[in-house]
Amino acid sequence: MAGNSFDTPYRGGFVDGEHRFALTVYFEDTDTAGVVYYANYLKFMERARSDMLRIVEIDQGAMLRGEASAYFVTHVDVRYRRPARLGDDLIVVSKVKQVRASSVHIQQRVMRGEEVLSDATVTAAFLDSAGRPRRQPGDWVQKFQAITTQER
Repeated sequence: MAGNSFDTPYRGGFVDGEHRFALTVYFEDTDTAGVVYYANYLKFMERARSDMLRIVEIDQGAMLRGEASAYFVTHVDVRYRRPARLGDDLIVVSKVKQVRASSVHIQQRVMRGEEVLSDATVTAAFLDSAGRPRRQPGDWVQKFQAITTQER
């Protein structure tokens, strides 16, 4: 049945200043023991960040095609606490912690229920086509500031 909700990709959303993105662990995400391969946590976090940007109407694709500028992850500090397993339903919780002229700092947690499986701090820099930092578009900075949850 075309046009039903099954034909629309899943989108996360914001709850109390945090972006929440749900996913299920599939066989392709695991090793032979059914445990999520460590690098796949970074993929889960990337999907959540991309979804968060889409929700606040930051169109990286248009910027990349137009001005050849985009966000690039320049630093990740990640800690693995507990393994996720085949069939687990997970939530990636993301918070924008700091917005600078040419970068954004995002805190992310991969959770199974209330249990934190992995947490990371990600720095994404806005770079031009030559790989040099450049100022983010002003309206993008405003959109990030609107969802920033800096601890004071």
